[in-house]
Amino acid sequence: MPPTFVPCRRLTARANRGVLAAWLVLAGSACAPADRPEANAPAAQAVTAGSLRLSGTVEAVRSWTVSVPRLAGQSLTPLIITFLVAPGTRVEPGDLLVTFDPQEQERIALDRQAEVVDLDGQIARKRSEQTSAEAKDQTELTKAANDVERAKLDVRKNDHVARVEAEKNTLALEQAIARHEQLQKTFDLKRKAAAADLRILEIRRERADRALQHARENAGRMEVRAPFAGLVVIKRIYRNGAFVEILEGDDVRPGVPIIDIVDTSAMQVRAMVNQADAGLVRDGQPAKVGLDGFPELIFDGRVDLVAPLGVASSRSPSVRALTAVISIDGADPQLLPDLSAWVELMPAGTDAPAPEGAGGER
Repeated sequence: MPPTFVPCRRLTARANRGVLAAWLVLAGSACAPADRPEANAPAAQAVTAGSLRLSGTVEAVRSWTVSVPRLAGQSLTPLIITFLVAPGTRVEPGDLLVTFDPQEQERIALDRQAEVVDLDGQIARKRSEQTSAEAKDQTELTKAANDVERAKLDVRKNDHVARVEAEKNTLALEQAIARHEQLQKTFDLKRKAAAADLRILEIRRERADRALQHARENAGRMEVRAPFAGLVVIKRIYRNGAFVEILEGDDVRPGVPIIDIVDTSAMQVRAMVNQADAGLVRDGQPAKVGLDGFPELIFDGRVDLVAPLGVASSRSPSVRALTAVISIDGADPQLLPDLSAWVELMPAGTDAPAPEGAGGER
């Protein structure tokens, strides 16, 4: 039998298919991960099954705001800052925080004191004048009373004198009585007028004394000291189209907040809870708290408050949200107010685990 020859074309196609299959096998082996379980490993901060993740802002449990004092009896005149504590300073109770220029208040206090002294002199002079005038009026009144008594004696002689003389005596008595009554009424009216004049001066003096006390209090309010230990946070004000930090030498208007004293030993997170998740949050529920800016810091926490009333959501007016306050256990220099934070609420019947690096002073 003659030999059978296979066409070269078919051999070439089969060989190509074999080479292609081998190449695909090698390529798949090279692209496969070296360790399959690691490729499917979960994220490091995966949410615990059944827990609820919230976002909020860190705030201090206790804080105190220093505002530019509103001075009694004065308009909204700006005050000049002559001393301002450095931002980030930790102060103790009684430490000086800010000083305003006291020259204007001291000048006003001196002017009010001079006004009080002047009114004291006017009152003393008025009393002396009134005493002298009263003595003079009393002398005239006594003289008029004596004239009445003298006229009465003359009238008793009317039976023994001429008729004309008797009529003169009667007329003199009537004039003496009329003059005495007129002086008596005038004397009483003068005393009431004198008392009113003196009272006007006394009221002016009382008003000036109150103004003096206000001026002294205003001068004493030019220094503000820390009521408790805490961290100093300097406020910003809007000036020349931008928000700038307050500095020494700035003119600030009364009522403007300039400093916050924050007690960093007790911090909390204020977060919003969707109404659909309200049933998953309760008072005393354990939680974990982390800072978005410092992922390595994780603290234990607990829900202290869930607001009974909801507020409108910014996304939809038909959806309400509840405010939840979560206390933070421990402290850290990086744990400061106004930082964004996440809160993971543990499911019912569990306690928040103690993650590495959580809580405590570092």
